[in-house]
Amino acid sequence: MHLRFHDAAIDPLWSGLNLEVGPGEFIAVLGPNGAGKSTLLNVILGQRQLTHGSMDLDARVGFIPQQRMFPRNLPMRTRDLVSLSLGHGVLRRRRPARAEVDALLAAVGATGIADQAVGTLSGGQQQLIRQAQALANDPQLLLADEPLLSLDVARQQDAVEKLDARRREHGTSVLFVTHSVNPIMDVVDKVLYLAPNGHMLGTVDEVMTSEVLSRLYGTDVEVARVAGRLVVI
Repeated sequence: MHLRFHDAAIDPLWSGLNLEVGPGEFIAVLGPNGAGKSTLLNVILGQRQLTHGSMDLDARVGFIPQQRMFPRNLPMRTRDLVSLSLGHGVLRRRRPARAEVDALLAAVGATGIADQAVGTLSGGQQQLIRQAQALANDPQLLLADEPLLSLDVARQQDAVEKLDARRREHGTSVLFVTHSVNPIMDVVDKVLYLAPNGHMLGTVDEVMTSEVLSRLYGTDVEVARVAGRLVVI
């Protein structure tokens, strides 16, 4: 087991959380702004302490943060940043081979921007760099905080397919914070929905229902399927 929460709480955001994440599991974390989705990741990263309960972590962790732009005048190329992440990974203070850097860039679909200055890249391209950096230490647990922001639909699909391939080939667990389950519907194993009136853990079909979301929000919520997508009203 890579990660386990037992009766965990972060007052006043959420409480009574019991969550186990095994090798190769893909779990989506959904909910409104302010529900504590990013806070959950911060607890795993050691940046926030639980107010109750416990967490057990037995895995190397990679982290894809929320989108933030690199300074436009940052004098570094894409491959330079990824090389630095490799140099501080499993084997520290080493100079990564060019082939290692190229392999990481290829793994996230960023080969074409390897020699471009990072500050001149679009938000979507910079997010690909963050993904490559997150994979540099060969993580067993990958935390992704809104990793599809700034990506167009085609790049979203490509990013999800690559994450899915990673977890299937390497047994990497994925904890994926997002506002919409639709882009990952075909690959997600479970959904953890954090909301004002509690939380729910289960499959997409178990969690994403009118009854469950109405209870979690304390008001009437309608969930409908339209052309294979979930629409929450």
